[in-house]
Amino acid sequence: VFDAGDYFGIMQVEEVDEEEEGDEEMEEELKKKPNPGNEPCFKVIVTNENGLQASNPNSIFLIDHAWTYRVEHARQQLLHVPGLLHRMTNLMGIDFHGEIPDEGSIEQVLQEMWKYNQTYQLSQGTAEEKVPVWYIMDEFGSRIQHSDQPSFATAPLFYMPQQIAYTVLWPLRDLETGDEVTRDYAYGETDRLIRKCVLLPWVPSEVLDVNCFTPEPSDEHYQAILAENKEKLPIAINPPVYDKDKVFKVFTDIQQVLNNLTHPRFVFTDNEGEADILYNFSHFKDYRKLSEERPEVMLNQFPCENLLTVKDCLASISRRAGGPDGPKWLPRTFNLQTELPQFISYFQQRDRRGEDNHWICKPWNLARSLDTHITNSLNNIIRHRESSPKVVCKYIENPVLFHREDVGMVKFDIRYVVLLRSIKPLKLYIYDVFWLRFSNRAFSLDDLDDYEKHFTVMNYAPGVTLKQVHCEEFIPLFEKQYPEYPWTTVQANIFKAFAELFQVASAKPAPLGVCDYPSSRAIYAIDLMLKWDTNRDGKRIMQPQILEVNFNPDCDRACKYHPTFFNDVFSTLFLDETDGCHVTCIV
Repeated sequence: VFDAGDYFGIMQVEEVDEEEEGDEEMEEELKKKPNPGNEPCFKVIVTNENGLQASNPNSIFLIDHAWTYRVEHARQQLLHVPGLLHRMTNLMGIDFHGEIPDEGSIEQVLQEMWKYNQTYQLSQGTAEEKVPVWYIMDEFGSRIQHSDQPSFATAPLFYMPQQIAYTVLWPLRDLETGDEVTRDYAYGETDRLIRKCVLLPWVPSEVLDVNCFTPEPSDEHYQAILAENKEKLPIAINPPVYDKDKVFKVFTDIQQVLNNLTHPRFVFTDNEGEADILYNFSHFKDYRKLSEERPEVMLNQFPCENLLTVKDCLASISRRAGGPDGPKWLPRTFNLQTELPQFISYFQQRDRRGEDNHWICKPWNLARSLDTHITNSLNNIIRHRESSPKVVCKYIENPVLFHREDVGMVKFDIRYVVLLRSIKPLKLYIYDVFWLRFSNRAFSLDDLDDYEKHFTVMNYAPGVTLKQVHCEEFIPLFEKQYPEYPWTTVQANIFKAFAELFQVASAKPAPLGVCDYPSSRAIYAIDLMLKWDTNRDGKRIMQPQILEVNFNPDCDRACKYHPTFFNDVFSTLFLDETDGCHVTCIV
């Protein structure tokens, strides 16, 4: 029952003329507002003559959601859904008098909506279906103001019979007629500094007294990650020794391996108990039991390898290389859950110096660019923290581009497959073939929600063309476009970055580093881009930027164009035979 109208009223608040007030603090506050006196200010108050009793079971109200959407669809919906732009500009106090949606009004809504957005995500379904949903409450809900001592609480409720979400509103104490309805916009945050940061979209302030240096997290941080992953570390074992001509039984649930591994020294088995090699698609957890009962069984993963494959961990271990800004080969990264004040301070300092402030927000552990957003709006980034755990990385504003005849200068990224044979001693190989992915539209630092301009992952988007260039064709084309940058030099720098990454990842004992379990082997895909930088002598260089490290990558293209791919991988990792295997040892 939508009975809020019987209990509440929306008041428009007029700012009193400054002369009458004479309160200097008030004047200061007004000046600080982004555009003082421009937008109307509203309040919701209790109008029912009997007030409201918190203990009354009927003191619970429904708020409708005016607009529910996923961020990547926002612009299109504002353009095409009849009446939506009109309603949103009204709700947000933006001038819009036209009949036809115009770019300017849409841009304003896309900026302002981060002051009104709320979020939830579904706990079931595919990865795509679990991407956070954002919604804006109706005019009544959106007019409820913030207070550190709120009189009401709100929460989204998904009503299954209608498949619709509402917001539930209930009083936290008894209220009389005329009392204001407020809620805590930073609900659940107790730390004063974090509250200040979280409330920035509504209460602008400088957070510059915070040092933006992000040291490596404490040992406890890594212990907590281990516990959360429910991983049990192995006991120390002696590296197993095998006969020179032993044939290994492989247990795997990976179709690409079953279809392509034809090397005579490997045979498949359906019985996990008799396998010499476990090659699993999903993450293995109980290394302890395996090391105690079957230490000679080899497997395709390392304990604690999530330090490489999960984005916030990758950033924190990488700080072991390079100064306060981290290593040159990783974009500056902040963990929004634990390093929000440092990030805001860094953002505001860059802003003051007039430096580029484009950032990319990524979930810790989703692949394929799902729920990944590029923005130069601080409010947008702060609010994204409320959905799923995220890191924010400096967006590469000056990437090395590749000329596509059909399109112009586009972004591209490079995927290398690395083979980790052991941690102690560190032994790392690179597969000699690398893969390229290109954007479909010419690059420029605008239209930040244009997927085909800013992203290169096209294999998964329906109806989008995938540009294929083999690395053997790519190198001469690249050298023709950049004659001063021979590919061998570029690639040597890339390999140097990979070597450094794995050195820092194995520099500390587990769980602070990847565990040196002698029976572990692994294959990872590293995605990177090149950006323009200057070296100490002021010369322009191409600096590799590692974007992510993927566990058990999709090797479909590898097998298609290089049928011996898995034979090479298994021979290198499990037989220590690399001759003719198209791999290069880099550590």
